[in-house]
Amino acid sequence: MAAFQTTRRTIPMGDSEIIIEHGKLALQASGAVTVQWGDTVVLVTATHQALDRVVDFLPLTCNYQEMLYSAGRVPGNYFRREVGRPSEHETLTSRLMDRPIRPLFPKGCTNEIQVIATVISSDKERSADILAMLGASTALHISEIPFAGPIAAIRVGYRDGQFLLNPTASELATSQLNMILAGSRDAVVMVEGGAQFLSEDIMTEAVAWGHAQLGPLLDVQEELRKELGREKFTVTPPAEDSELIAVVAELATTPLTEALAVPGKMDRRDAKKKVKQNLMEALAARFAETPERVRGVGEIMEKLEKKIVRQRIMKDKIRIDGRDLTTVRPLIMEVGFLPRTHGSAIFTRGETKALCTCTLGSTRDEQRIETLAGDTSRRFLMHYNFPPYSVGEARMLRAPGRREIGHGALSERALNPVLPAPDAFPFTIRVVSDIMESNGSSSMASVCGGTLALMDAGVPIKTPIAGIAMGLIKEGDEYLVLTDILGDEDHLGDMDFKVAGSRDGVTSIQMDIKIAGIPAEVMQKALHQAKDARVHILDQMEALIAAPRGELSKFAPQMDIVHISQDKIREVIGPGGKNIKAICEATSADIDIDDSGKISIFAPDSTSLAKAREMVLYYDQKAELNKDYDGIVKKIMDFGAFIEILPGLEGLCHISQLARDRVNVVTDVVQEGDAIRVRVIDIEPSGRIKLSRKAIILEELGEEPEPVQPRSDRPRNDRPRGGDRGGDRGGPRRR
Repeated sequence: MAAFQTTRRTIPMGDSEIIIEHGKLALQASGAVTVQWGDTVVLVTATHQALDRVVDFLPLTCNYQEMLYSAGRVPGNYFRREVGRPSEHETLTSRLMDRPIRPLFPKGCTNEIQVIATVISSDKERSADILAMLGASTALHISEIPFAGPIAAIRVGYRDGQFLLNPTASELATSQLNMILAGSRDAVVMVEGGAQFLSEDIMTEAVAWGHAQLGPLLDVQEELRKELGREKFTVTPPAEDSELIAVVAELATTPLTEALAVPGKMDRRDAKKKVKQNLMEALAARFAETPERVRGVGEIMEKLEKKIVRQRIMKDKIRIDGRDLTTVRPLIMEVGFLPRTHGSAIFTRGETKALCTCTLGSTRDEQRIETLAGDTSRRFLMHYNFPPYSVGEARMLRAPGRREIGHGALSERALNPVLPAPDAFPFTIRVVSDIMESNGSSSMASVCGGTLALMDAGVPIKTPIAGIAMGLIKEGDEYLVLTDILGDEDHLGDMDFKVAGSRDGVTSIQMDIKIAGIPAEVMQKALHQAKDARVHILDQMEALIAAPRGELSKFAPQMDIVHISQDKIREVIGPGGKNIKAICEATSADIDIDDSGKISIFAPDSTSLAKAREMVLYYDQKAELNKDYDGIVKKIMDFGAFIEILPGLEGLCHISQLARDRVNVVTDVVQEGDAIRVRVIDIEPSGRIKLSRKAIILEELGEEPEPVQPRSDRPRNDRPRGGDRGGDRGGPRRR
């Protein structure tokens, strides 16, 4: 039998190895490889095709998908297959694949390019995201698609003062850092991660250390390219019209420079539109015989704008809105803005404004997630919305896109380390950031506004968190780091670097670099400059609200925790959940029970909470000696009746204790299902309970009840012999 003709490379990575293989799967794709780490295997393919329309952008799509069969699981939905929209994790991983490779395609490449990463085996310990990123670069590099790669990706952890290379899920559980890093041989091009209040110096070291580990992964891709690589198809960039460029520069430089100095985003936008309108009228007259030449004016204007802005910053150290390099825009904040929400805040930085709300829910409100590792849940949800009116546009409202999901995840990662532990604060927490106005760094405004909303809601966070976006302008060997960048500075600059954290350290970081790379000292400068801005923002946040409110909103769920005996859990739940459902319906409460007997009760108000607590504890009662109970006859025996006096708790009323006078047949007094009031007259060490109806009757008649000596107190020689058991049944003893 013939065998597959495969090419395989093994790359040692710390204590493990990564295997890249080609030749077994998806051979009709332009490029296809499997990337394996342990028992986790990802198939990555790259394909392309010419579009039947003219576009002025790169139509690149990256998709990451997890097949549940890879972990030996059947999907839990009705169709029992992977259907519907991608999960949040799949969307975020698709973004991780896209961001480092997008800048590496040549200008003028308008073929539709699709990169698909499919997890086909998962050992649940080794994550597939970095394999998908590595595979995307490799598949593109060996294909005919023009690509200025390769790049490689790894994950960096930090524990006990040591960096970890590609830590497993178990190692990440105790790591202070979870950072994904992608880079070329010369520089880091992307960083994404979360940390537990690590210092700026450690974060800089982590990036430098991680970049040093990429070499072997890049070497193998170059080897595979030499052995398997197809000839790249050529891309001819559109020819530049030098005459048109010169005319645009002559006519537009001065008015555009003046327009770019107009304060205020919307006024500046209108001024630039006016400049372009006047320019188009002038060009139409000058190029009347060749009107098609002016179609590229938009791109020429954008390049001219970029040149003007960057030269002004580099030469005069003055930015678009007149600030210097390190000044944070004016801050305006307010908490408790919305009367019925559990917590709310408005955070404004310059012309960027976020309306943030915090909603508390019960444990039943946690988001249930089906993953390769099994079903899990999230108690903290951070959602980011970017409506069109935030930038003065009118367009269709759609479901959250990749950008919105990514910004929400970035903000969630920033706030997660300061949340109280579930045992101390077992609420589900949802923070929503609706961007009201946007002119740069709306995700970091969401972090600041989210912190304020949490504090306004009374969530006992450990410390406030703030975020800031940093930018970079590089001309030749000179670098300038910008604090709190505008939207235009993000678009026209060389780096978008978002940092969030407390006064003590970083909790979240995201960096995308648009140039070949930056030196380590520039990144270190950016991190320290970001800390100065972060502390400035925290000062003003804490001046508004110094600590989380001491109590929750009256509109938030009321919550209590009770503990019951483990053997009583069944009684609280009841047959088919009958009892717990009855409690929830009667009190409008949500009740969560764990195996240890801990019960969390969430109710809409204190009255409902008290009622729900009382109903739960009813099932956890213990019988008390000499106490009367209204019970139900559960079973009739010759020697007495078993009576349930508390939920799931029965005792024996002996035939001699059923009535004042002698009883010959139990059913002469009671039947199964009868309600009967009895008294506990003895509780044996084994837990068996003895009941008496007779004692209550005698007491009501004013007669002295017969004293009952507890079984445990009786002398052994006074205890009835085995043959005497059975009370007044009498009869000769069997021999």
